[in-house]
Amino acid sequence: MDQATHNKIVSFIWNIADDVLRDIFVRGKYRDVILPMCVLRRLDAVLEPTKKAVLETKEMLDKAKITEQRAALCAAAKQAFYNTSKFTLRDLKARSSQQQLRQDFDAYLDGFSSNIQDILSNFEFRNTVPRLSKADALGTLIEKFLDPEINLGPNPVLNGNGSVKQPPMDNHAMGTVFEELVRKFNEENNEEAGEHWTPRDAVKLMADLILLPIADAIQSGSYLLYDGACGTGGMLTVAEERLKELSAKHNRQVTTHLYGQEINPETFAICKADMLLKGEGENADYIIGGAEHSTLSHDAFPTREFDFMLSNPPYGKSWKKDLETMGGKDAIRDPRFKITHDGDAEYSLITRSSDGQMLFLANMVAKMNHDTPVGSRIAEVHNGSSLFTGDAGQGESNIRRWIIESDWLEAIIALPLNLFYNTGIATYIWVVTNRKPEHRRGRVQLVDATQWFNPLRKNQGKKNCEFSEDDIRRICDTYLGFQESEQSRIFPNAAFGYWKSIVERPLRLHSQLSVKAIESLRFASGDEPIRSSLYDELGDALFEDFDSVRASLETRLREWGGGEDEEEDEDGAPKKALPEKKRKKLLDGKTWERDARLVEIATTLRAEVGGDVFEDHNVFRDRVDAALEKLDLKIGVPELKTILRTVSWRVGSAPPVIGKIHKLGKAKVDPLHGRYEMTVKGKARVVEYEPDSDLRDTEQVPLLEPGGVEAFFRREVLPYTSDAWINEDGTKIGYEISFTRHFYKPQALRALEEIRRDILAFEKETEGVLAEIIGKKAS
Repeated sequence: MDQATHNKIVSFIWNIADDVLRDIFVRGKYRDVILPMCVLRRLDAVLEPTKKAVLETKEMLDKAKITEQRAALCAAAKQAFYNTSKFTLRDLKARSSQQQLRQDFDAYLDGFSSNIQDILSNFEFRNTVPRLSKADALGTLIEKFLDPEINLGPNPVLNGNGSVKQPPMDNHAMGTVFEELVRKFNEENNEEAGEHWTPRDAVKLMADLILLPIADAIQSGSYLLYDGACGTGGMLTVAEERLKELSAKHNRQVTTHLYGQEINPETFAICKADMLLKGEGENADYIIGGAEHSTLSHDAFPTREFDFMLSNPPYGKSWKKDLETMGGKDAIRDPRFKITHDGDAEYSLITRSSDGQMLFLANMVAKMNHDTPVGSRIAEVHNGSSLFTGDAGQGESNIRRWIIESDWLEAIIALPLNLFYNTGIATYIWVVTNRKPEHRRGRVQLVDATQWFNPLRKNQGKKNCEFSEDDIRRICDTYLGFQESEQSRIFPNAAFGYWKSIVERPLRLHSQLSVKAIESLRFASGDEPIRSSLYDELGDALFEDFDSVRASLETRLREWGGGEDEEEDEDGAPKKALPEKKRKKLLDGKTWERDARLVEIATTLRAEVGGDVFEDHNVFRDRVDAALEKLDLKIGVPELKTILRTVSWRVGSAPPVIGKIHKLGKAKVDPLHGRYEMTVKGKARVVEYEPDSDLRDTEQVPLLEPGGVEAFFRREVLPYTSDAWINEDGTKIGYEISFTRHFYKPQALRALEEIRRDILAFEKETEGVLAEIIGKKAS
């Protein structure tokens, strides 16, 4: 079908919405009628030649009281679907009574086979019929779709003399019309940028990227193709066509089985309908979808492995609902997302709940076939965030690390901006395989194809460019050539990895058991503004005889209210909307009793230790420990830490606070990792200092750094902070990929002489202007 015919059909169908549905549905609901009607008209046209045979077969089966009729009826229809009602859309067009039309149209819909019922159900088309009938628009709608000006059937419409009036519409053309209509409806409804449709030119490129490298290795046999976000199924069908084309060139006979999953009911319905219209009834059964069939939380093919996988998953879209369905981040045990890698049996691929696109890639990788010579090949589209979001140890980074360290990532191709219909953001194709050829092993290729495109004469939504056949061939040649060039960079796998190391510095404190500091312990359980306000009202009884003021306290807290938002009075104390959790804690007498005891112990310690400032916290702590032992005061470790923390403050010149002491020989002296040799009470010991969280920093060290983290630390950190050390337990490995870093082309600076000439020319041009302005003002 040529472009002019395509545009004519799309325009005609688009105008049906305005002609028939205006004032009946809001514009955002037009698609709920037009798209399923397109499908129905296509199905009707395909079934029309065999209608009589189907009805005769149905009558024969009913007379024979045969209940399992599906196979026989499909055979009669010569399709994987059928309609046993006595009507076609042309029959319904002649109905004069709206009531009769509604009744017959319902019977017509009920006559479809179960697989078509699934499609209609996901379109929710039956919900629109009562309104269409009530507005007397159902007949007009049917008549419009039967208009002789367009042909949605697989056979040509002929003139009286036998010449072609309207050309036939093959399955690919029908899919293209669907795609354009859906794009226009999405644009009309301002759909999210990530919810777009993959144009055919991009799909062709993706198909070539996974098939061309192994075209010679394809053998006769069956191959399984999969798309975990299949939409209307365009990727599957284009990849199938390309696979059969390449196989035929190599004299191979292949059978393909298409598997897809789609959460959007409407697009799932279109996809399944398209499969059925192609006579691929088995493939249609492998298309699973609907609102309850999310790929992430309800994997439809948990035991399947696939040969070729393509997908354009939603990006920038929350998967929080799926996360909750799966039991929350900590409870997920799905083997696709919790794996074993690098000795870690609980290696997590769980990403942020705000964007689940990388989980679709993990899903595909988990379905790779490891038992065939060709293995599995994957092409998946992502936006730029998939290259770098996620810190070391987080889900996105872990997915990149898993794929790259397993040597499965072959290449990433940067696509032109505005290639997709409903988003202009940067996009990238990830090419993944578990059968890298020898010359690619251990390396990853980055291809910058952002400038290889043809501009469109007219924008299609945000799509203002496309790949020509030459562009696709150029990208594939660059990819297959695997050579360094201006648009192709090749790196060892480790070039994208880094260590994220935590750099610690010691805590340095001065300490003093001052009266002010001790008094602040009175509210050590938290919520100091509230407790202080309550103490002003209810006094020492809160600490000494809590039961006597409990009723008053409950009354006072009720006055604060029970909402979630807090307001403060002039003193900063909350006045109302006290959360229930906070109120329960304030009504717990043990917290008041604990704080009173802290004040009491600290006061006793002050009497024993004194109120002077200790410039070495280690000495202060030893004096406190000695005093507690001498006075036989029993206090828990958390309470003691609370007292010490409250009466101390940071001073950069103070001696480091010792956290742990080891016997020399039991622990190895290692200053780089925070273990120092020191004399403690006359004996040589290995000590570890308490880290200061306020001074904590991180360093990102490339995996290819000569000498690793330690060499980097000696060169870049120690010369400037000599007391720093590496927290070896906190070091994690991360992976990120920066196209900008590798392909950025800085603009050349202008020559000084050129700048000088411009300045002199400007001065000459403005010569006398200032004097003229001043002269006018003076006059």
